[in-house]
Amino acid sequence: MPLRFFNTLTRAVEGFTPREPGLVRLYTCGPTVYNFAHIGNFRAYIFEDLLQRHLEYRGLRVLRVMNLTDVDDKTIRGSRAAGLPLAEFTKPFKDAFFEDLDALRIKRADHFPAATEPQHISRMVEMISALVDKGHAYRAEDGSVYFRVRSFPRYGCLAHYNLDELRDGVRVSNDEYDKENAGDFALWKAWSGQDGDVAWDSPWGRGRPGWHIECSAMATGILGDEIDIHCGGEDNIFPHHEAEIAQSECVTGRTFVRLWMHCRHLQVEGSKMAKSAGNFFTLRDLLEKGWTGREVRYALISVKYREPLNFTFDGLSAARSALQRLDEWSVRLAETAAGAQPDSVSNELAAFGEALDDDLNISAALAALFETVRATNRKMDEGALSAPQAAGLLAELSKIQTVLAFGPDGAAVPSTVNALLERRAAARAAKDWKLSDVLRDEILAAGWTVKDTKDGQKLAPGPHAVATT
Repeated sequence: MPLRFFNTLTRAVEGFTPREPGLVRLYTCGPTVYNFAHIGNFRAYIFEDLLQRHLEYRGLRVLRVMNLTDVDDKTIRGSRAAGLPLAEFTKPFKDAFFEDLDALRIKRADHFPAATEPQHISRMVEMISALVDKGHAYRAEDGSVYFRVRSFPRYGCLAHYNLDELRDGVRVSNDEYDKENAGDFALWKAWSGQDGDVAWDSPWGRGRPGWHIECSAMATGILGDEIDIHCGGEDNIFPHHEAEIAQSECVTGRTFVRLWMHCRHLQVEGSKMAKSAGNFFTLRDLLEKGWTGREVRYALISVKYREPLNFTFDGLSAARSALQRLDEWSVRLAETAAGAQPDSVSNELAAFGEALDDDLNISAALAALFETVRATNRKMDEGALSAPQAAGLLAELSKIQTVLAFGPDGAAVPSTVNALLERRAAARAAKDWKLSDVLRDEILAAGWTVKDTKDGQKLAPGPHAVATT
């Protein structure tokens, strides 16, 4: 099945092929580093990670850029409130973001440009100068430079906003605003006292870039004037991505992005996530509660990106159970394969990839995977799965794990847990079921689960298992 994705611009599912054969140029909006990223942010980053991994699964090379917004209204307000220089204020949040990426097994992009890096500031000034020269931008009385929205007739094409509804003479200096307050937006903001020492020289005087021009400059500066796919959360559609289209295409005269993909919002326990509601969570909050990165990954990835996701703790428990089931299946396959070579290329999991070909339908992909788990477990129960067949399934699973990244954490078994396991085996041999249950609970408290099978005890990492040296 050819790759097909929903294009926000056309509001239709379209076939996808990259402009340059074999190479996908992908831009994904990254974090604004004024705080720790929350699970709503990570829903978008994990969707983008799934997209990249599936494109690579289908044999395409992905050149990916993910920006770091380290200068905007929010970061400046935060640095002033903290009494810290901007770079010193944003650094801990940048570092934390990369730690969180690793915990969630999100692949690193090829480039993580930060807006304050000199080459990107220069590119922004360059693009704004071109927009002024072409009549698409103008300098206002306060020295700020604004994009003249009516100079770009397609403004509103992504959000399907009617330009006729725009109020003439309105300017928007804030980085974020809604369609009801739309107007000419700031490309370069003249320095004000609220900016403190955050400013750069420009042809229009000291100031700083607006948020929207930052992404256009970093995207086109690294990936070129025409990008295959641009992703983000649905809250980025307007005004941010709308502004990116307008300013980029007015500079280059080319189609900025061929395919726009956006994921829906995340709710928590059925409500909008908010600190005031007590349902606001960063990844760190969840890790402190005993959940693992791969469990959170599963919970955030398991609903198709274009559908709303209701994040719940019951869902996290279900993710834990599903991952344990996959772990146990993998162990059983390895035991059945017993080192055998696949007798032929297995194709039992072809439906997994085909589902993702169809607009990243992860729900259907996981359904296909777990149907295979169920069917092959039954065959292994009946002794009807041969060693070469099990080896073929293991090879397929290995490929699928390059997309899902759900594999076990690989924690080593502590000697204390091994000792408990041996004592429990002796208790069961003596039919001391009470002691057996007590030891099972001690093993669980140590972060491991034990399952009794016809082949003896099977140990698996639990939610708190840690590697030992």
